[in-house]
Amino acid sequence: MPNYPSEEIKSRLDIVDVIREYINLKPAGVNFRANCPFHREKTPSFIVSPEKQIWHCFGCGRGGDVLGFVKEMEGLSFVETLRLLAPKAGVELKRASATDVQLASKRNRLLDITKLSAQFYHKVLLEAPAGKPALKYLEKRGWSDETVKSWQLGYSPDTWDTLLNFLKSRGYSEEEIFLSGMSVRREGGGGYYDRFRGRIMFPIHDLSGQPVAFTARVSPEREATEVMGKYINSPQTLIYDKSKIIFGLDKAKSEIKAADLTIMVEGQADVITAHQAGYGNVVAASGTALTGEQVKLLKRFSNNLALSFDMDAAGEQAVERGTREALGAEMNVRVIEIPNGKDPDECIKNDPEEWKKAVTAARPVMLYHFDKVFSRLKTAEVADKRQAAGQLLPIIARLGSKIEQDTWLKKLAQAIDISENIIREMLVKHLQRPIGGEAAEAAEAAKPAEAPSRQALISQLIIALILKFPEHFTYVLNNLAPEQLFGAENQRLYKNIVGYYNRTTDNWTNGADSGDTFGESIPQSNTVTNQINYKEFRKWLEQEQDEPFLAFGDQNSQEDKPKDKISPAGGGIIVNLLDRLALLAEKDFYEHDSVTAQKEVIRAVAELKSQAIINQLKILEKEITAAEAAGDREQLKILLEEFKLLTDEQKTLGNI
Repeated sequence: MPNYPSEEIKSRLDIVDVIREYINLKPAGVNFRANCPFHREKTPSFIVSPEKQIWHCFGCGRGGDVLGFVKEMEGLSFVETLRLLAPKAGVELKRASATDVQLASKRNRLLDITKLSAQFYHKVLLEAPAGKPALKYLEKRGWSDETVKSWQLGYSPDTWDTLLNFLKSRGYSEEEIFLSGMSVRREGGGGYYDRFRGRIMFPIHDLSGQPVAFTARVSPEREATEVMGKYINSPQTLIYDKSKIIFGLDKAKSEIKAADLTIMVEGQADVITAHQAGYGNVVAASGTALTGEQVKLLKRFSNNLALSFDMDAAGEQAVERGTREALGAEMNVRVIEIPNGKDPDECIKNDPEEWKKAVTAARPVMLYHFDKVFSRLKTAEVADKRQAAGQLLPIIARLGSKIEQDTWLKKLAQAIDISENIIREMLVKHLQRPIGGEAAEAAEAAKPAEAPSRQALISQLIIALILKFPEHFTYVLNNLAPEQLFGAENQRLYKNIVGYYNRTTDNWTNGADSGDTFGESIPQSNTVTNQINYKEFRKWLEQEQDEPFLAFGDQNSQEDKPKDKISPAGGGIIVNLLDRLALLAEKDFYEHDSVTAQKEVIRAVAELKSQAIINQLKILEKEITAAEAAGDREQLKILLEEFKLLTDEQKTLGNI
């Protein structure tokens, strides 16, 4: 079996310990239970198995191993997940190089470039003569040496190709450097030059702490003559999507969980100053309105959000845009108003207590909107009433909670002295407006999945039982063909179990010919118990599915053989189904002993066979009718005999 670094990392980490760093787990028998971090739920349906080292949510259907959980929580690629967990597991990953493209993806190469660039800029700031003015400016802002190092602040030399040449000397091509956003292509195609020159550099990190982009502030001495603007930012790249990045969240996520509150500010300087002052739950939205992706990130750590923006016209607009997605996701949103129009950076430096009081006094965002609207309007005027409703109804319409909508509709009706029914009619018009883009996609995604049939659920029950009680596998193998299970994925998983058994058991056909029949004692085979080892089977599914196999029939035939190509990332529909059914067995059959499980297996197999016979009888009825119409007596006789045999078998099954 290939020696993947992912397997070594998984073997050294305990899934319970890792998941506990993100959510609260409570014991549930031999397993652990929690509210799922990936969807809203009131009843815990998220199960973690320390024995099998897997997790699954029976509410939203997500599941996997420790790598899959961290990948989902952090929003990372598989390679990035390995990079994050390797140090925790004490595993050293080989660094990607220009000649060994198999060790790293294109994305991973770009991540290495931005990481090296951040280190380069930081070293220039601290050690090069060119960085001294910038370092003095940062000290003047009140940022300590520890803060400068912690945030890896830097300085880009005022030259055209210093960084470019440095990265090329490390084995990266000009095209890769350009794709990372660190260089600009010259007009006319005559090469490249450094994107950032003579600027103070603020690295932007993703959730795992990896630098993916930069904000660059012009040096103070050049502000008067700079034509490019005070701030310039990295472009959108393969590794940087500003709609999915929250500045400072990599450092703030633990503090956000501890405080159960995210404080969002406008600028990166606000974030850095707040953290230095001990407010570690402060982040910034990277210069964009709060997006749906950013809200999903924030909700992983807390459902409470406080916004602190400048209270000018731009700041008020930012509050409105910032709350749009958060309100729809039913977050509890408040607004922090700092006296005298100060920003958080200035307020914290001048009077930390004033900032603390402002945070404590933060008002619910709907109160903020109501006060803002009615401070400018006279409710006695009809035009003002119309304007108030026009400004507040779109905000109320975005509230994800019907209870909140109802509450604020009543308050609006009272505030403008209008019939509540009229206000509700106006709201309905807002809600009935056609949706498109992301809203349409979200509505489509919100549609409930089609419920599996009873036969599909019974098929899954059988697989779950043989995973927990593998001593009954031989009975199922002898009495149930793959096509008699319902659901293509269930059939594929069952065939994989048989294929694994076939490869790992020397004499499996002897068991298959044992002549077990319905109602007889199920053989208690220790050999089978030892062969169907869950962890080994799961690993085999992940790593050894390069060659297809035929579980039944001619072993030399290559026709109609399922090939479940599952990557070493631990993903794949079949692996996810395996995890779900294994945890379903732990949850539903926790108190079952082998004898009780035996009865469940017999009944379930009998019902599936009975349903399969019913389907066959329906087909035979049509064929009999056709044979009668054609006057084909010989064919009719054969079909009637087959119909009788199946009917007799169904009666036998009905007595089980």
